Amino acid sequence: MPDSRQVRTAGSGPRAVVLDIEGTTGSLSHVRDVLFPYARERLAPWLAAHRGTAPWQRILDAITTHTGTAHDEASALALLERWADADVKAPPLKTLQGLIWSGGYATGELQGHVYPDVPPALEHWKTQGTGRFIYSSGSVAAQRDWFGHTAHGNLRPLLDGFFDLTTAGPKADADSYRAIAAELGHAPVDLLFVSDVGAELDAAAAAGWRTVAVRRPDDARAAVPGHEAVASLTPLVSRPGPGRSAAPVDTHTQEDPSDE
Repeated sequence: MPDSRQVRTAGSGPRAVVLDIEGTTGSLSHVRDVLFPYARERLAPWLAAHRGTAPWQRILDAITTHTGTAHDEASALALLERWADADVKAPPLKTLQGLIWSGGYATGELQGHVYPDVPPALEHWKTQGTGRFIYSSGSVAAQRDWFGHTAHGNLRPLLDGFFDLTTAGPKADADSYRAIAAELGHAPVDLLFVSDVGAELDAAAAAGWRTVAVRRPDDARAAVPGHEAVASLTPLVSRPGPGRSAAPVDTHTQEDPSDE
């Protein structure tokens, strides 16, 4: 008898959609050319300005925990700068970047880039009762700021929640997607992950999720193999929401790693 989690109805939509940011809902170049340099040049000034405060101590403690080695401000700064230059997905760096960006959003220096098809897609899924979540390497605070300060206004009311490296785990690890599924209370087959990164999509698929790859027209990278591909979120919103379906079909096409 097939696992009930794998039996879906033809055309039935996901219970929740989990979206990446960089290269998926927002411009890859905006992150690389605007946000990263903005934070990089402010790492040292931020540490100096907050020296001895609770946020400053939390950053140093997070670096110590992440590396297993105690760090003072000077060594922490050197490590943060190396991580930033190499775009290392280190949680302490992501946390500090989020704090720095928050100041930029507050002053109006920064604005989160969101493609124009994203707000109507989120509105559509909300109307259909489909959950809407973000999963990014950037901190939850940075994600909230990004969607709270866009050219389309504050989009946070259209989102149900956020996941990052500290709350879910690395994005190329299948266990992270299992953790998110457990947190959301849905079977993996009822969840859709949308991203521009093949390793992330592979990890989600290994955890039993549905996946869709995004390659925006302004993105010159090669296509992501092994996953359905779209150039925007628009093709996804025409699909039925939860419970809107026809004849049953078995979507189990490979061994589900979660059953091991």
